[in-house]
Amino acid sequence: GMVAPRFPWPHEGFFSAYDHAAIRRGHQVYQQVCAACHSVEQLSYRNLVGVAYTEDEAKDMAAEVDVMDGPNDQGEMFERPGKLSDKLPKPYDNEEAARYANGGAYPPDLSLITKARHDGQNYVYALLLGYREPPAGISMREGLYYNPYFPGGAIAMPKMLADEGVEYEDGTEASESQQAKDVVTFLAWAAEPEHDERKLMGVKWILALSIMLCTAGYFKRWKWAPLKSRKIILDVVN
Repeated sequence: GMVAPRFPWPHEGFFSAYDHAAIRRGHQVYQQVCAACHSVEQLSYRNLVGVAYTEDEAKDMAAEVDVMDGPNDQGEMFERPGKLSDKLPKPYDNEEAARYANGGAYPPDLSLITKARHDGQNYVYALLLGYREPPAGISMREGLYYNPYFPGGAIAMPKMLADEGVEYEDGTEASESQQAKDVVTFLAWAAEPEHDERKLMGVKWILALSIMLCTAGYFKRWKWAPLKSRKIILDVVN
């Protein structure tokens, strides 16, 4: 496919962190647009707490989903309201059901999609906005759509984003590009939820090692300066 252009993601800087408002908006886009076909199997509701939602909001969100659990004391499976430890629900029970519902195409899990694709964030963003009419001389088989950023140019996923396709809770204008940016930010966080903590820990280690280096340098000069600066006079007469 065509090489995706590079975009200035605000969390890519050395001291930069994720935009948590964008993660929340991206999760909203995922829920309303992507979740009908794609899963994020590595995420639990508890992962969203303190990142995009409060604990109470995440609990309420989980409780809206019925989860199959069990067996109970009678050896039977039963349904219960979801809780924070549950994974986000999958749209299909298995790969066969997913392929059957999508004309043979298998919608990939999105948990690590920004890591599993070359130049992942830029690729996913360009793919979401890259739908075009096929060039002259190229015809698309029924059920396929032209997207130059997808390998081969023919993709089974139709164009899903449209201006005002979702209504953001915070009042942000839901343009097509804004939705793409937010959902990519959410997926980047889902693939690397320790990103902010890792950078903060790295800054702390660099600061600590810098102090240790200065201390070691000072001690070395203090210890060796008298030895390096002393004079040895050889009295050959006496």
